[in-house]
Amino acid sequence: MGRLAFRRRREARTNYRLRKKLIMSGLPIVNVIRSLRYIYVSFVDPKPKGDVTIASANSKELKKRFGLISVKNLPAAYLIGLLAGFRAKKAGIKKAILNLGVAWSKKASIPFAVAQGINDAGVEVPIGEEAKVDWSRIRGEHIANYAKILRENDEETYKKRFSQYIKEGLDPLELPKKFDEIREVILREGMSNAE
Repeated sequence: MGRLAFRRRREARTNYRLRKKLIMSGLPIVNVIRSLRYIYVSFVDPKPKGDVTIASANSKELKKRFGLISVKNLPAAYLIGLLAGFRAKKAGIKKAILNLGVAWSKKASIPFAVAQGINDAGVEVPIGEEAKVDWSRIRGEHIANYAKILRENDEETYKKRFSQYIKEGLDPLELPKKFDEIREVILREGMSNAE
């Protein structure tokens, strides 16, 4: 009879082999968690009695501070990575390693969009070229194009899919522009805090 796996492994919450490799790197670990409503990013220092959080950010901030409506998609992932990256840089982190854990597949784009945001903040998080997310998708151009197609061809579905945008008085076709505005503000704040 085989040995019973650890509880966190049975619950598909921790891949212990991967965790050992991450710890052996000697670098802070970047955890990306996506709940039903938000994306959470944290830089942790693994310790035997539990990980110590060095810096963190979550996509709730994008909604409260910048008025971004959908906060669990690719544009939000990049922006929250940028925000977390600047906080990590301020805490003295120069390089970190991305933890894909058991929840993300190798082709998942959200954690890689987060990593691209962190890299743009000046903290090195190595990801391969094949994992990088296309800039047009990070800006949300695919969402804006989808909204445009629906608006022109199926008004009812458009109103259902983009009801939050409509309710808040924002045009989903303007998402790339809104992304650029928020990115500029975060870059300005991050650069001024680094000085």
